[in-house]
Amino acid sequence: TLAACGDDNQQKPVKILYPSWAEGVAMTHLAEYVLDEKGFAVETTLIEPGPLYAALSKGDADLYLDAWLPHTHKDYWERFGDKLEVVGVAFDDASTGLVVPDYVEIDSVAELNDNVDMFDGKIYGIGSGAGIHSNTIRAIDEYPLNYEQLTSSESSMMAELRRSIAAKEPIIITGWKPHYMWDLYDLKMLKDPKEVYLIDQIEILSRQGFSDDHPEVASFFSKFQFNSDQLHELMAMVGEDERNPKAGAKKFYEKYKDKIDSWFQ
Repeated sequence: TLAACGDDNQQKPVKILYPSWAEGVAMTHLAEYVLDEKGFAVETTLIEPGPLYAALSKGDADLYLDAWLPHTHKDYWERFGDKLEVVGVAFDDASTGLVVPDYVEIDSVAELNDNVDMFDGKIYGIGSGAGIHSNTIRAIDEYPLNYEQLTSSESSMMAELRRSIAAKEPIIITGWKPHYMWDLYDLKMLKDPKEVYLIDQIEILSRQGFSDDHPEVASFFSKFQFNSDQLHELMAMVGEDERNPKAGAKKFYEKYKDKIDSWFQ
């Protein structure tokens, strides 16, 4: 039986930081539930990405499970990467871009300027600290687009998407895969001929020295990996009850218990 006992370092709680992005929320709550089941103390904190990277680089926290590298979070890695360590890769085919409902009759970012009136010149985005936000600013400049990116939260952006689809109105959002939006709606990511939005890995980062301090936990996260179907299933389960995400994490763990337990071996 694995348990967090022994030296002083393993008595200290493992501190995991996460922003309010669907895949990161889901993975963090799963990790918290599983580690707690195995006897490790865990603390999780919801925080914006800029302060998150800074705190991790200073050693004020231990782990971040949702780093989109090498492209989307490039600016953060350039600032803080020399003080961080890559513990594992949770997902290896992460993509971002501009997303529209399937019923919208355009297929490429290059077509947007011919349809400004259709979209009222608006791109609905998420927080300014997100890498996809800065990439969209770049896309507006490089194409160039006669559009404004509206900064909000992920939940506000998704609410606007729901409203538009219910009314069958055109809308553009900043979207990414993996995300539960693809399970709920018929959507398409616009082609990006100038390659502003590139394929990433979702990497698990730690403060320096974490693997030495918590070898069992670091070994677990080195195997903490999902395919697309599994990650979408995890997001769906955790999202079933936003007030009690651990219930979904427990449900996922019980379904894949043998596989997840093997990550400790």
